[in-house]
Amino acid sequence: MRHPRILAAALSAAAVAVLPAATVTATAAPAAGPDHAERVGYTGYTGSSQEAKANRAFFDAVRASVARKRAAHPGAQAVTVVYSAASAPSFRTQIARSAQIWNSSVGNVRIQEGANADFSYREGNDSRGSYASTDGHGRGHIFLDYRQNQQYDSARVTAHETGHVLGLPDHYTGPCSELMSGHGPGTSCTNAQPDARERSRVDQLWRNGLMAAAVTRPVPKYA
Repeated sequence: MRHPRILAAALSAAAVAVLPAATVTATAAPAAGPDHAERVGYTGYTGSSQEAKANRAFFDAVRASVARKRAAHPGAQAVTVVYSAASAPSFRTQIARSAQIWNSSVGNVRIQEGANADFSYREGNDSRGSYASTDGHGRGHIFLDYRQNQQYDSARVTAHETGHVLGLPDHYTGPCSELMSGHGPGTSCTNAQPDARERSRVDQLWRNGLMAAAVTRPVPKYA
């Protein structure tokens, strides 16, 4: 959910910067394969190709981390994504609220705080605004920018970024009722709830998704 007015300066300095609100249609999902259903659900939105790639990498890293832990405890039935908020103490209330929002919205995955986290939240100042990031080695974090959380509804920002953890890309051209439209509708938008389509896609992505992650993709190890 990057701020449209502060992103331009960051693009020249940050190789991993993500472009906002581009009108590039996502590549169509492959017609076959064990994870065809999840890719159809994921690629249904539009956004910049860089942004879509970064969001997908973050989602894959989180799923791989969850799959690794479930493989070690095969009897566990619930799909639970664990987070740490230790590095974002100023946003504990918003982070807890975000988990509550998503847990009450979807049924195939739950988010909870705990040890041995699959991803973490961080806070600070960044000209790129808030974003989700992965290092490519099974670890990821959500960065919550101070300035952006002052200009935009903080609960919406946090729930939006958490949506990336669950597999949803940005769709800045969407209406305020769509959580992943992010900053697109402007600072007056305070909706922090995913709409019916977003809820359905998250449930689709996590339905049988961990089996596909564990069987068809190598699981990255921590560095």
